[in-house]
Order: sequence, then C-alpha cells, then structure tokens
Amino acid sequence: MRKEIRIAIVGVGNCASSLIQGLQYYNSVSSNKFVPGLIHSLVGRYRVKDIVPVVAFDIDERKINKDISEAIFEKPNVATKFCNVPILNAKVFVGPILDGVSQHMLKFDKDITFLPTKEKPVNVAEKLKEYKVDVVINYLPVGSKEATEYYANAAIQAGCAFVNCMPIFIASNKKWIKKFERAGLPLLGDDVKSQLGATWSHRMAIQSYLDRGIKILHTKQENYGGNTDFLNMTDPERIQTKLISKRSSIEHLIKDHPKGGYSIPPVYAGPGKGMNNHGFIAGQGDKKIAKIIVEGIGFGGIPVNIKIELEVEDSPNSAGIVIDAIRCAKLGLDRGISGVLTSPSSFFFKHPYKKVQDSEAIKKIEKFIKCKTQR
Repeated sequence: MRKEIRIAIVGVGNCASSLIQGLQYYNSVSSNKFVPGLIHSLVGRYRVKDIVPVVAFDIDERKINKDISEAIFEKPNVATKFCNVPILNAKVFVGPILDGVSQHMLKFDKDITFLPTKEKPVNVAEKLKEYKVDVVINYLPVGSKEATEYYANAAIQAGCAFVNCMPIFIASNKKWIKKFERAGLPLLGDDVKSQLGATWSHRMAIQSYLDRGIKILHTKQENYGGNTDFLNMTDPERIQTKLISKRSSIEHLIKDHPKGGYSIPPVYAGPGKGMNNHGFIAGQGDKKIAKIIVEGIGFGGIPVNIKIELEVEDSPNSAGIVIDAIRCAKLGLDRGISGVLTSPSSFFFKHPYKKVQDSEAIKKIEKFIKCKTQR
C-alpha cells in the first residue's frame, strides 16, 4: 500500500491556489504536535507532505497546458501568495465546460472573470486512470450541476474517491451515494465549511443561545467578497444551492433542539443583499467579510443580541479543511469503505448527508481517524 495520496484538482481557482501553496508550506511537518493552521498534523498515517498533486482540469485559456504550480497564480485568481511553489509536474488539462461557466460571467473584464478556451476537452476518466489518481477534489464554480456530475462519474469510472467542495448535492444525495457504494468508493461533501468561516462562526453563536437557554427570535448572515466565487454568485439562479446549503447548516441546529418545540422565521445565510449586488465588492479580492446577527430573549424576557463581524482570507480558510478531507478520503480507500463518509462529511461540510451538532461532529471525526471500522 503506497504512502502517497495522488490527487486531481477540478477547477484551478483561488481555493486550489491556497491548497497547493499549503501543501508546500506544511511540507516539513512530520509530528502530531500542534501546528498553527492545521487541525491535524497527522490523519491516520498520512502527513501533509504525502498529498501529491498529479493532474488538474480547467477551462481558462490562461491556465490550461501549464503546470499547476504556475496556473494557480494566473488571472482571475486573487488568492494571497503565501508560499513559493516549485514545478510539480502536474499538468492542467482542458476539461469540459458544460455548465461550468455562466453566461453572465462573460460580460466582465477579463482580469476578474473566466476566459474559456476553444480547445477540445480531454477524456477526464482516462486521465485520472493514467495518472493513478486516488482522490478527486471538486472546486467548480457554484451552480455547475452538469459539470459536477460529469466529474463525479469520471471519478467512479477511474476508481477514485471524490471530495465535493461546492454546493451541488452529491454526497448528500441518496442516488449518488448509492452510485459510489456500488463502485466501492468513498465520497465526501457537500460544500466546504471553512476552517473558521461564516458558517462555523454563525453555528457557534446559535449553539451558545441554545445551550444557555436563550430563545432565538431572529438570525441572519451576510457575506461580502471580491473574488470570482462572489462574482459568479451574482446570478440569482446559480446561487440557489449555495443558499440552501448555508441556510440548512444553521436551521438544523435550531430545529433539532433536544427540547423540541423550537421554531423561528426562515434564516438568510449567504452573499449580502442590496446595493452591492449579492455580496460582490469589486477590488476586495479574496478577503471575505461576514456580518452575523443573532437576536433573542433571555432571563426575564430581556433582549440578548449578538453582532459578529468576521474578516478572513476566503481561500486559505477553505484549504485548512480540504487538506484533512483529502486524507480522510484516502483512509476510506485504504479501509475499503464505500459510499459517503458520514463522520468526516459532518465535520468538514455545510450540507452533509447526516447533520449533527459540531461538538458531536468533532468526536466523530476523531473516532473515524483512529478507528478502522468507523464511517
């Protein structure tokens, strides 16, 4: 059983940039001691340095046919450069566009949007087999349902685990779970819950009200950013699954309150509404600002209100989770687990098949890492 984890990346955008840089940044970590920025230095027997990018797929003419170490710094990427990356001998091939590029993205300046190539796409499943890929990571733009399903099928055909980092529902969809079960392959997702992002912070605030006996009357979350992800989500149709994913991650905590009988008005959680066109702020780059409000009633009927403003670099925040999700996917392969990995998915993703409180999810992920029979 080889030690390395050979990965393929679908969509060489900002999140891919931070992940690839992070693999180099943490390359020398070898112990299981606390390391700033890592949740786990070791996942099972796998260190960060065991993750090896071998191939990638994109549709932008500025990225294709380049080594991924070069492609991650091409426009329209704006993720912060925090580490020099050597040539990795991991080529970016042309993938099928399908619905991966929304028509509304084609009207913007080339420095902030995609430039689709006219080159013929490769057969993705064949490339995954050729490069002996273990784990496929899906970073396609929000709303890319047809394209996501194409890559999920390619992973199955090539015998790869699939980590779905975006909000098209694969790992929370019974039909797709059964497909991966029949293929004998692990599946993780959907929609990354960043290391310390808006969803995690919102959930912590909600949980504090529930744990301390405070009635929640109203809550919302609005996010603002300047990268291609936020620009893509200005399309009201493409944003729908993102809104479902984020809202469900918050609402289930309240609806599943152990004492029952708890209801609140519908929650909004997603890109900011109003004058700034669904959260996109030109020039803000990869910086994300989240504004979270929780309003409630405490002892004696007295109001208890929280306002949180979170400021983070969006893409490294995502990579801090995916670097563990990849290693959990490989543990699933090693152990012969097929279908959705429920414990890692509940901890790492906003819209998992099984939603649980974060305190329970933390226990489950630790048990999964240590226990060979745990899902």
